[in-house]
Amino acid sequence: MRSIDYFDRGHDRNPNRACLVDTANGVRYSFADVKKLTERIATAMYANGFENQQPVALYGPNSAVIMIALLSIWRANGKWIPVNTRNAIEANAAYLDYVRCGWIFYHSSLAEDVAALKERVGTLTHFICLDRPCGDDVSLEQLVADFPEGTLPDMSDPFGKPDDIVGIFPTGGTTGPSKGVNVTNLGWGTMLETLGDAVGGRTDDPVSLVVAPVTHAAGPVALGTLALGATQVILPGFDAEKVLATIAEYRVSHMYLPPTALYGLLGSPDLGRHDTRSLRIFILVGSPVSPEKLRLAVETFGPCLCQSYGQVESPMITTWLPPEIVAAAAAGDHPERLASCGRPTRSVQVGIMADDGTLLPVGERGEIVVRGTLVSKEYFEMPEATAEARQFGWHHTGDIAYRDADGFIYIVDRKKDMVVTGGFNVFTTEVEAAITELAQVRECAVIGVPHDKWGEAVHAVVVADGIGEAAIIAHAKARLGGVKAPKSVEFAEAIPRTPAGKMDKKALRAQHWGGTDRMVN
Repeated sequence: MRSIDYFDRGHDRNPNRACLVDTANGVRYSFADVKKLTERIATAMYANGFENQQPVALYGPNSAVIMIALLSIWRANGKWIPVNTRNAIEANAAYLDYVRCGWIFYHSSLAEDVAALKERVGTLTHFICLDRPCGDDVSLEQLVADFPEGTLPDMSDPFGKPDDIVGIFPTGGTTGPSKGVNVTNLGWGTMLETLGDAVGGRTDDPVSLVVAPVTHAAGPVALGTLALGATQVILPGFDAEKVLATIAEYRVSHMYLPPTALYGLLGSPDLGRHDTRSLRIFILVGSPVSPEKLRLAVETFGPCLCQSYGQVESPMITTWLPPEIVAAAAAGDHPERLASCGRPTRSVQVGIMADDGTLLPVGERGEIVVRGTLVSKEYFEMPEATAEARQFGWHHTGDIAYRDADGFIYIVDRKKDMVVTGGFNVFTTEVEAAITELAQVRECAVIGVPHDKWGEAVHAVVVADGIGEAAIIAHAKARLGGVKAPKSVEFAEAIPRTPAGKMDKKALRAQHWGGTDRMVN
């Protein structure tokens, strides 16, 4: 099916149910309201020169109206171009120019940024301000004023337009400019169906909290739960106290957060002051989770914590670690599974591959490779990059992992983050997991730094209170041995992060390698 068909599936469950609740201004929309609005907006877009499958950008903070704009793009059969408001203008301009974006819906708070984009991106021709008229740009209300009803023809076919593009989604871009990933209805629908199987059926009154940026995993989670008929309660950004209070006020049942936000909740002085027992699904996606913090989260929020693994090219739910498994592991039944990202979902084949293309047996470490309808079609206009990522007939993720005898996958590192010290491979996430077992440690990033004898030495950058370097090194040595334990520890107030919210290890390494292009020995 098409992306918008999944929203319509949720609408048809109960058109009068609350669909979007904007906590910033108290505005509510029913499913019927949202469907009618998206039909009007899509009709107005075509009347103003929109062309089928044209790229359309969204640029703004979380809100009900930006969700409506996103659904309208899909109603019009446009290609969604997510734009991260935390990126530098130059990076966003380069990406919009690369994908030849023609339309942009934006919030007036970012008008200055959009003015800069107008100067830099020649393909942008239509600018719609979501909340008010802005200079020469019409507001969303003005755009639809002449269209009290939607008049779009049926734009699907008996197969749900499987090859049409849902969006061109940027990769993380930590090693260079982002590549655009062409995601089709087939792959997107596979993800939504798989996600629905995983998180659905746990309550008759699903309420999903949207707090992470819609431009990242929060967008797919929102659409996936909309298909289940879930009300979306929207916060403009993450604030631990507001998240906890909102869960209690709206009886939130489903929530997605990255691990760093989970750590923020666990460290909040307001933890325990609000009733969070309504939670049924608390999804952690984006980076590995400290097993000790995950165990503590189960004790705090109950048996709702779960994890999934994916990337833009094989999105969101390549593997799944359900709440039942997490809760059992936290209680002592196979506690090692707290470090797992789960088992492959029904949508894909997952293998562990050596550099020569050999699929590796249980227990051996290699690259995660994936096959199936979940895998994206290609990189936008980058055939060489697509071919490189599809060697040996599999999609290559760049993540290093092993599989245990029960089929659980354990990620140990990114290929590029591995430290080679004295000829031994040290997987940084394994060291980070050991260090974050310490109660005083809030965050940890492990990198390789230059060493005259060993080539690289293991170095930890730590955010912590009340613990010293010697205690951290001794704990890691006891857990992992002398080779893997850090040889030095640096204390910081915060770990630098990329605009996508991932630890920026490239920035950390640059501080030690003198700005050279090659940051390995």
